[in-house]
Amino acid sequence: MHVRSLDFLDLPFLSRYSQDVLSLDSARFLTRGNPLSATALLSYLNPRRNLYTAVASENSDSLMGQIVLNKDETSAKLVFLAPQEQLEALAPALLDHLSKQAGAWGAQHLLAEVDEDSPAFKSLRQAGFAMYAWQRVWKLPAFIGQAGPSPWRLAQGSDWPAVQSLHGEIVPALLHAVENLPRQPAGLVCSERGGLQAYASFAAGPAGIWLQPLIPPDSACFPEQLPGLVSAANAWNRRTVYVCVRSYQAWLEAPLQELGAEAGPRQAVMVKRLAQAVREAQSAPAMESVLGKAKPAAPVSQVKGEK
Repeated sequence: MHVRSLDFLDLPFLSRYSQDVLSLDSARFLTRGNPLSATALLSYLNPRRNLYTAVASENSDSLMGQIVLNKDETSAKLVFLAPQEQLEALAPALLDHLSKQAGAWGAQHLLAEVDEDSPAFKSLRQAGFAMYAWQRVWKLPAFIGQAGPSPWRLAQGSDWPAVQSLHGEIVPALLHAVENLPRQPAGLVCSERGGLQAYASFAAGPAGIWLQPLIPPDSACFPEQLPGLVSAANAWNRRTVYVCVRSYQAWLEAPLQELGAEAGPRQAVMVKRLAQAVREAQSAPAMESVLGKAKPAAPVSQVKGEK
């Protein structure tokens, strides 16, 4: 088996995989679309970005995969694998190669998000990935309008101590090494009742808007202020808006159902440790036992069917 980096000679053959792509980075896929679309191809060969694509081949079969490391982050992400039909035979060698590249960048972890019933879940486990949380992505309905001023605004430097405190309160301590905050102010904050009560990171692309909130259960910023959050993210009546709910914020699912949001499949959020600096206490079984206890709300289709 041979594993190598993508080069210009591969570009004419990429379209054959575009209909069989397994996305492993939900935010990137839902905001930017198919990673093997024509508009995405040239970015794979840009040496100035920590975006790396490799191909594993054996006989006449091949499997392509991609990783990315965003600026100021310590965890790299698997972006996609394609075609899915070659996962069982070629994924082990390709994932090992991509892990080594992520480690060469200085990343401490390699992350992936995959549907729990996907065959890729087994392939990732065999390659050293462990589930540390689950998530569900909710597609928001189109809101008619925002009444009155929104309490949501762009985060500023002065907000960051409060955001860090919120992060420490909501995200389990075992996960802080994996889900760390950016070093600079980013995202949106909500201030109600005299203090900062919620934070949401967001990503925007031509295909949609991605929101990942940190909201305590007693916050006045959700769900009544959700339209204001969407408006502050500059998504009003333009692009589809998605809200990512992690297992440690499972309580957000019931209000999203009541607002008419559409539930996606439950996904495993997986991590492969690349640096020995991460403590042994952050082992996969420990994280799975902490986060696996959270129960998701019933899908919207089930709720509607009961009425």
